[in-house]
This record gives sequence, structure tokens and C-alpha cells, in this order.
Amino acid sequence: MAAYPNIFTPIKLNQLTLPNRIYSTAHAEVYADAGGMPGDRYIRYYEEKAKGGLGMAICGGSSPVSIDVPQGSWKPVNLTTDRVIEPMARLADTVHRHGMKIMIQATHMGRRSAYAGDPWPHLVSPSGVREPVHRGNAKEIEIEEIKRIIGDFAKAAKRVQTSGFDGIEISAAHQQLIDQFWSPRTNMRSDEWGGSLENRMRFGLEVLQAVRAAVGRDFCVGIRMCADEFHDDGLDHETLKDIAQAMSETGLIDFISVIGSGADTHNSLANCMPPMALPPEPFVHLAAGIKSVVKVPVLHAQGIRDVSQAERILANGLVDLVGMTRAHIADPHIMNKVREGREEQIRQCVGANYCIDRMYSGSDTLCVQNAATSREATMPHVISPTNGPRRRIVVVGGGPAGLEAARVSRSRGHDVVLFERNETVGGQINLAAKAPQREQMAGIVRWFDLETKRLGIDRRLGIEANAEMILAEKPDIVVLATGGRSHVHKVEEWGASEGLSVSSWDILAEKVQPAENVLVYDGISTHAGFGTADFLASRGSTVEIVTPDVKVGDDVGGTTFPIFYRRMYAQGIIPTPNFWLDRVYAEGNKKIAVLRNEYTDELEERAVDQVVIENGITPNTELYWSLKEMSINRGQIDINALYSNEAQPVLNEQTDGNRFVLFRVGDCVSMHNIHAAIYDSLRLCKDF
Repeated sequence: MAAYPNIFTPIKLNQLTLPNRIYSTAHAEVYADAGGMPGDRYIRYYEEKAKGGLGMAICGGSSPVSIDVPQGSWKPVNLTTDRVIEPMARLADTVHRHGMKIMIQATHMGRRSAYAGDPWPHLVSPSGVREPVHRGNAKEIEIEEIKRIIGDFAKAAKRVQTSGFDGIEISAAHQQLIDQFWSPRTNMRSDEWGGSLENRMRFGLEVLQAVRAAVGRDFCVGIRMCADEFHDDGLDHETLKDIAQAMSETGLIDFISVIGSGADTHNSLANCMPPMALPPEPFVHLAAGIKSVVKVPVLHAQGIRDVSQAERILANGLVDLVGMTRAHIADPHIMNKVREGREEQIRQCVGANYCIDRMYSGSDTLCVQNAATSREATMPHVISPTNGPRRRIVVVGGGPAGLEAARVSRSRGHDVVLFERNETVGGQINLAAKAPQREQMAGIVRWFDLETKRLGIDRRLGIEANAEMILAEKPDIVVLATGGRSHVHKVEEWGASEGLSVSSWDILAEKVQPAENVLVYDGISTHAGFGTADFLASRGSTVEIVTPDVKVGDDVGGTTFPIFYRRMYAQGIIPTPNFWLDRVYAEGNKKIAVLRNEYTDELEERAVDQVVIENGITPNTELYWSLKEMSINRGQIDINALYSNEAQPVLNEQTDGNRFVLFRVGDCVSMHNIHAAIYDSLRLCKDF
């Protein structure tokens, strides 16, 4: 801990003493049970962080205090009812046993929602201004409603205190109701709640007064706020410093949590949870600006994924506590690993934003590289040794599925041989990392590379395994993770076999050089197509990207596609949605791409120098079919056992040098993303 003296310096918030300066910020977990109750899954998720040595977690991002906030899509903790007290008490008791403090974020979303969900309310906002991200159409809030909601904040705070929580964070960030009142962008009122800054602050101050009256002086109360909305008609940094100073001087709050950027447009939202495309800690200077004018501790998170970053920020006095939320989604045991001198074993967040992007689509928060996160009841973060026989396991393929299969199997205590035909591990992730602003994807590979070496796995790189090689190892279990290949031959008329089109893989791997005028056809609408277009444009190509979907990058999440779009417009990439690629033919030294409109069937042609196709993958199955008939289980996975998180029954069968069990995982079954490939292997191999 000598290397991180500032991180491990305790700090006091009101009556709370935190053992270290790292915490997890409030975020929408999308885990709460029906009715917004924190159930077993929710509790286990936070318990894992507590077991990992985290000092404090603030849970329940955007937990509503009033019932006129729709709650269906992101499943927050429901602070509107006394029913929440008992399950929250269970959560508090659980994490307290491990020494972690816990708070919850409380809010009223105002216009930042959509009315079309239970209880189908009329949304409220200071001036009835529509919110672009959630398409929230709201009424102008009436004074009677203002007073009701202030009372709801107080009642919610009392429930939090009664549950045994250590504090409450009032949200005035992400353009929720309090900062909707603050901002001239959303508050055009002419009464005592609008006009001057003093009037616009009135609602937030009265909320804090009501909360403090409900919980008393000794209960920890903080506020989360933005430090610059980055809108010409919104709140700038200097004005928000004034607001922070005014809030601090009231004596009503014990800390201020600071973020950079507003969040009421797709473009500004992308800043709030900075993906890998943004520089590290992009808004810490804004938090430092707030700290310079307030007398309470300042908390800050955004793009801080490494403990060395956190130590430097604290050492320089920029803030008082550092949030590493996504970092703890990737690895909830960071603090213990640091304390024990095992920093090299930390599974570092790469900023892929799979977690946040899932949440913004109404799905549960998961990690792109850690399949155990949020599945703590069934999937282990720490792999325990087997109590059964020690087996010889052959894994073929060094992509994410194969690396996880090898890691988990070796951690169970088995002898593991890993074959990979390339000289390096990583598989398709290595291609993904070639795209501009996606380089940090390589961090996933780096961790697996280090772990498989540390565990002593017999890694045979640069060797394309065949059936004879595998059988020569006398395996008990064979796991095939042979991945797939670019699916450019799906449509014969695309002319890939004749060289009329090339794959995105060939471009990213630099096997084929970019041409001057390029059409990219993206049949999948994930990161790959856009990354390829960006790669080409950054090397000087004029690029048009065509997709049959309703927009380019249609399957890219809400905090990531705005970054792509910034790049697209900055580089002059031409987006053409709603068109299929029918065929490609040659005309002189040009390639003619024939496009068909999804809605009219009308054809258009493009004369270009190069047609590049991203159409996902088709599985590599040859090795599977050569081994299937020789295996005990004919390559079959018992899906009832798998989906029940139970061991495969075939593992009870006797194996020897001539009898082996065969499984396949990841893309060599069907096209999966990185998370799914890793999950395939974890849930299968944890029981070997």
C-alpha cells in the first residue's frame, strides 16, 4: 500500500469514516426485482464489491422518489414506498458485514423519461421542454406539484435512513428535475422558480432543506451535479461553480459528486460515461474547479479506470474521492488485489461501454469481458479448484472464448493445452482494436495473455491443430473455440471470389490496402462496419457506408454511436441507410455496386475503386465435424444443465486416452459478441 498512500488514506463524510478513497458511483443496474425492490441478484452484485475491498458504493442510479416517474425500462430501486425498507436493510446488512459503506441516489427525473410506461404519467418539467434522448414530452410543473415532490424527497430520504443505509445522494445531474430547474435551457419560468439564478436554485435548495429536516444533522447527505452542460444555452462551468458554492455554504450537504457534461442529447450523453474514444479522466479539471470553491469533499468519476490514475488525481488534490464504477464492473476485487500487491491480476476496464449501452437499451448491466458480473449467484469471480479428477483438457482457439475456457479449466486445477494458429492470442479482438478509437479493446487480450501465462497453461501458438494433433494429447475434454471467418461469400453476386469485393477483415489486418474511393457495405450494424469505415477514412479514402438498417451503426449502443457519428461527420463519411447490396460488377477499372432500396426496391449504382463488406462471420466447423463422431457425447451440450448452471452430465462418464468429451463455444457455433463468447466458456468450464 506504500505505492498508493492517498488511495488508502481514510476520509470522513459527516459521521462516516471510509477506509479508502475509491468508491462506486450510482448507476442504473437494471437488476431490481418487480416493484423496484433490491432482490438477491442486486444484493449479490454489491456484496461482491464489498468482498473485494471497496470503501463505499452508491447504488440505485436515478432511484425515483415519486410515483409519476416511469420505472419499467431501467428497473431502479423504488424509493416511493415503505415496502423498499426491508430489502434495502438486507442489502445494507450484507455489505456492512464486509466493511463497505453504502448510499443510494435519489431523484425525480422530470422530463428525462418517457410517458409510455406504467403508470403512464404526465411528465413534469419547469417549462414543459421536450427531452431529446428519452423523447420525454412534459407539462409545465405546477407549484402544488413542486411542493409534493419536495415532500416525496423527504419521505424517500427517511426510508433510506430507516433501512440502515449510510447516506443519500440527491441527483442534480444528467438533466434531471433539480438541474432542469437550474438550467436556462429548460427553465423559462417567470415566477419565483425561474428567472434569476437564485430563483432557479430554489427548488433544489428546498429539496435539501426537506431532506435534512427528515434525516437530521448526523446522516450523510450529498448532491451529484454537473460541472458544465456544454450547451451554449445551458449552464457553463462558472455558473455551476456558483451553484456548488451556494449549496456548500448552506451547511445542508456533506459532499458534492461532480460529473462533466449534460446528458439531455445523445451527443452530450456520450460524454457522461466516457467510452474508450475519449481521453482518460476527461473532466477531472471541472471537478477540480468545483473543489476550488466549496468546503465539502468533492467526489468525481468519469473515465478513471486505473488505480495509478486515481492515486495521481488524489495526490494532486484535484478531488477527495475517486469513482471507479465501470472498473469495478470489470473487476470487483480491485482494492484487494492492490492491497495484496497483485495489481497485474486486475482485469482492467477498457471503456467498451457494453455495460452502459445495455442499460440504455433497457437490458441488465453486464461486462464485455467479465461474465461473472451480475451473475454472482451462479458464476464465480474466483474460480475454485475441482474436487473431482484432474483432467487433461485441450482447447483449440485463442480468441476470447478459448482463452476463457483455458483460464477457467486451469484455475480448476486441470492440465490444459491451448492451440492457436496465429502467433499471438486474441482472435477477432485484435482486428477490432485496429479501428481508430477502439485500440483499448486490446486490453481484454492483454489480461487474458497475462493470466494464461501466469497460470502455466501450455500455450502452443502458431500451430493450427488438426484432429491427429488433438488425439495425440490423449485428452479427457476437448473444447473447440475455433471462431469463424468473414462472411463475405454469403451472396455470390457480391463477387468476393472474383476479387470484386474484399472483407473488412482484410482491410483492418492491412492485407488489402485502402483505395481512393470506397463503398463499405455493413450488413450487421455493429462496431465492426463503422470501425472499418473510420479506418479507411483516416487513411485518406473517400468513404460511403451503406446499410439495410434504419441508421448506420444501428446496433451500437447509446454512449458509443455518438462518438462514431462525430467521426463520421468530421471525416466526411457518407451514411446511406435502408439499402441492400445486390451485386458488384466490374466496369473498366471501377467496381459498380448495385444497391436496392429496402422500401421501394429501386436500384441505384455506385462507381467506386473498392467495395468492402462487413457481414459478420460464418463458423469454422471443420475440426468439429472431424472429431464429433469420435467423442463420447457427439459434441453435444446438455442445454438443460447448461441453462440451469449445472455441470454437464457427460462429465460423469469415464474418459481415457481414446474416449473424450467434445464441446464447442463461441463463434464456431454461431456468431456471438465478446461477452457471449466468454460467458459460453465460463458457464461450461466452471464445472470441469
